[in-house]
Amino acid sequence: MEPLLEVRDLHVDYLSDGMPPAQVLRGVSFTVSKNEAVGILGESGCGKSTLALAILRLLPSRSRLKGAIFYKSRELTNLPEREMEKLRGAEVSLIFQDAGSSLHPTLRVGTQIADVAAAHHKDWSARQRREGAEAILKEVGFDQVERIYASYPHQLSGGQQQRIAVAQALISGPSLLIADEPTSSLDTTVQAEILALLKRLRREHSLALVFVSHNPAVLAEMADRILVVYAGQIVEEGSAQQVLNSPLHPFALALLRCVPKDVRHNGPDRLLSAIPGSPPDPAETPAGCPFAPRCAERMDVCGSRMPSETRPQPDRKVRCFKYGG
Repeated sequence: MEPLLEVRDLHVDYLSDGMPPAQVLRGVSFTVSKNEAVGILGESGCGKSTLALAILRLLPSRSRLKGAIFYKSRELTNLPEREMEKLRGAEVSLIFQDAGSSLHPTLRVGTQIADVAAAHHKDWSARQRREGAEAILKEVGFDQVERIYASYPHQLSGGQQQRIAVAQALISGPSLLIADEPTSSLDTTVQAEILALLKRLRREHSLALVFVSHNPAVLAEMADRILVVYAGQIVEEGSAQQVLNSPLHPFALALLRCVPKDVRHNGPDRLLSAIPGSPPDPAETPAGCPFAPRCAERMDVCGSRMPSETRPQPDRKVRCFKYGG
């Protein structure tokens, strides 16, 4: 069966005058099947958001993309911009990290949702667009639909703004939803509500999901499969249960050790772990494994050449000399 989304050897560089290119993505390849939820896990600066933007060709103008992106076997990197505009929102939708910043501050939120419908349903009347927007507002959990429809973004809480962003993403019935850290700015209670909403909507709409997060606990709730990203490369891939319960790559293991323990626990494990050092400068090409300077398990070979992808188990992939490399 053909995957719904396939990314092949994707490279993204950011360009600056008088500076070497910042290599933000370095040969990323993965697939997403219909109805599958794939988590993208990594710390800040590893290229997660760039990957989300690259799929929809929303990168800044001073960037360079190489590789191939297929959606339903259709290659997107060379698609005319007018065709991409038809695809964005209708077939593939993106929920941005900060809903408050992604919503227009001087337009009522109902109008903003209806405008998305108007862009992809040219034959809908103004009444149909409003009815569609009101229906999706109910679906994302609003009771007072007329009041919410007439509200401006600043009149809504952070959780309500995020529900509006979800409504915008789903109004035109996409098959693939990309969520870029959609709960990172929310408190714990609201975060749980938004995650439950996304899980329900994914099931009811038969959506495939790419969920970007730095939080392993969130991906434990949302993902069927997890890709661990470090310095613009996928360093580990496996089912969510495999990656979260028995990580293979030292970076994945170190990241999971940073997850807070039960606050009621009074033993020495109550102190949070931290990964020493910093990620490599994307403008520099490391001679060896990019995680080597921070790795507690590094070997001599780690500093001399880049590990290749290996399959220590039939359904798992990892880039680490511990497994052959």
